[in-house]
Amino acid sequence: MKWRTILPQCCLLLVTCALPALEAVPIDIDKTKVKTTQPVDSAKIEPPDTGLYYDEYLKQVIDVLETDSHFREKLQKADIEEIKSGRLSKELDLVSHHVRTKLDELKRQEVARLRMLIKAKLDSFQDTGMDHHALLKQFDHLNHLNPDKFESTDLDMLIKAATSDLEHYDKARHEEFKKYEMMKEHERREYLKTLSEEKRKEEESKFAEMKKKHENHPKVNHPGSKDQLKEVWEEADGLDPNDFDPKTFFKLHDVNSDGFLDEQELEALFTKELEKVYDPKNEEDDMVEMEEERLRMREHVMNEVDTNKDRLVTLDEFLKATEKKEFLEPDSWETLDHQQFFTEEELKEYENLISVQESKLKKKADELQKQKEDLQRQHDQLEAQKLEYHQVVFCKMLVALKRILGSLLHASVLVL
Repeated sequence: MKWRTILPQCCLLLVTCALPALEAVPIDIDKTKVKTTQPVDSAKIEPPDTGLYYDEYLKQVIDVLETDSHFREKLQKADIEEIKSGRLSKELDLVSHHVRTKLDELKRQEVARLRMLIKAKLDSFQDTGMDHHALLKQFDHLNHLNPDKFESTDLDMLIKAATSDLEHYDKARHEEFKKYEMMKEHERREYLKTLSEEKRKEEESKFAEMKKKHENHPKVNHPGSKDQLKEVWEEADGLDPNDFDPKTFFKLHDVNSDGFLDEQELEALFTKELEKVYDPKNEEDDMVEMEEERLRMREHVMNEVDTNKDRLVTLDEFLKATEKKEFLEPDSWETLDHQQFFTEEELKEYENLISVQESKLKKKADELQKQKEDLQRQHDQLEAQKLEYHQVVFCKMLVALKRILGSLLHASVLVL
């Protein structure tokens, strides 16, 4: 559906649902030569998780808006800039009452969810008396001033927030991966400190051997180059490399036939290259690094081919890229094992940060331990007071019982 393609992709979402109204252009190719694959049921294709904290809300809004015929018609005529600018959001005023009611309910649920998140966070810090309504301002994907109604402003804010957040996705990913690599090296060095000199030398030798083994792999083709695509054409698609045709290749790998290669469809093209470098059975191959390599390849191809930066590759963009010199004569591709992710200074700074965090955690743990001990002392005191109280009560009961028995005995004597 075009809504699932245009809006999420303009927001940099990797939505892969088909557009029933658009049929794929027939491919002139002998299908008997293509490796048989299971047909893709577009109705079963679910939009992938964007990683946004409001991902579910975004998908639900899309689902509801898809049900309005007027809005869908406007979408099919809209371009990316019209959606991004917010002009399309004004069309929300014309959707049916039934759709608006559903959107209002979705917004109320989202506001309630955000309030629960705020409360949980404040409770964790034992902070009370704060203005939850004011704290909603930190969430810029909805209009917090009107928590009960979904308006055109909400749609505009949702689009712009998702666009902004996902445009920074790759940058944030680079930073996270850098931290991952630094932590890995930090833990390796800390482990070496615990070993004897002899064991440390053995471990260093093993590390160097594993690194050398990992780097000893077949040549990796430049992502998006003719050699790389022809390899997919031959090995994955089962076609004659001499019959390679870019237009046909595009149609084959536009899995949902929506006229675009989205980020997931592009990433699927790099599996053969990644298999040259990474094997989950090998101790020296890090699968986290494999996925980073895949995303790095996708990012590179998008930068080279996606000329309008909408995170989608059209057939026209794809064909123009195949006419460039880089497509036929690309530079060699340096895999992650040839990259330096951080300097010694950066690692030292990161280790200092870890040390500070560990100190804070230790301080917090000590405080919690002290609180536990204080609570235990209070408990022991209460138990002691309880025992003392029971003893006093018991003694008083004994005295009272003696008095009663004495009175009874005296009365018996008198009777006799």
